Amino acid sequence: MTASLGLVVPTLNAGSGWTAWLDALDRQTRRPDLLLAIDSSSGDQTAQLARERGFQVRVIPRSAFNHGGTRQLGVNLMPEADIVLFLTQDAVLADADAIERLVAVFAAEPKAGAAYGRQLPHAGAGPIGAHARGFNYPAQSQLRSLEDRHRYGIKTAFISNSFAAYRREALIGVGGFPSDTIMNEDTFVAGRLLLSGWNIAYCAEARVHHSHDYDFATEFRRYFDIGVFHAESPWLLRTFGPVQGEGRRFVLSELAYLARRAPWLIPSALLRSALKWAGFRLGVSFLQYLPVAVKRLCSLYRSDWSAA
Repeated sequence: MTASLGLVVPTLNAGSGWTAWLDALDRQTRRPDLLLAIDSSSGDQTAQLARERGFQVRVIPRSAFNHGGTRQLGVNLMPEADIVLFLTQDAVLADADAIERLVAVFAAEPKAGAAYGRQLPHAGAGPIGAHARGFNYPAQSQLRSLEDRHRYGIKTAFISNSFAAYRREALIGVGGFPSDTIMNEDTFVAGRLLLSGWNIAYCAEARVHHSHDYDFATEFRRYFDIGVFHAESPWLLRTFGPVQGEGRRFVLSELAYLARRAPWLIPSALLRSALKWAGFRLGVSFLQYLPVAVKRLCSLYRSDWSAA
């Protein structure tokens, strides 16, 4: 019997790219059995266009959005789904068989609790954004278990809900997505899955186009929030090891990449690296000492501090 597949996508003012996203979904050789958009009260046609393409749409207030809680709401709304697939509104399926290839992992690997696909840069992406995709999403697939933490460190628990699927049994078994983390709900669950004996699969043959060219302030705020996440979930670094080694490897790879392709961007990359490090250290090491007003100023997700 074919496993039932549900798709959850959180949306907010998806804009002009939304039609192309929906078209790419319509071309899939493996169509999800259940389609759910959780819309944070968009002011454009996002929800209407989703309904026209067969989505059930659940509208929530913007203030109610939470990376983990909103996705868990989607899981709860489709209890019949054996596999729950997540996409973001800016991750466009690159091939007609992208979903089919990702979902096939669960039949081939009975111990796979979650699987995620390869992210390619969008057309027109800058060299810095393009390198980040290539570094984090290589051309070779992987299957990682808890034992691999000695080889991959914190990267063992790497996954991205921009294009990822979860075996429902495994996801529910580790408590689902947390509603009290500022971001990285996917890493949180991946860590729990590994500790519970499941594997994390990376399927390089399942591809989406998804990349960002962040400005300096956004880089700092993103990494502040990542630091906050690790400050509030210290068990991840205790279990899988510190992030410094992976960060150093990324910087060296980025500099080598830019030296070949865009050497004039090396000063920008070095500044970005410094901002990322400063944001992360501020979030992970000094969170408890910061006034709420400073936390809001430093954070990308400022609404998360409204009740602090």
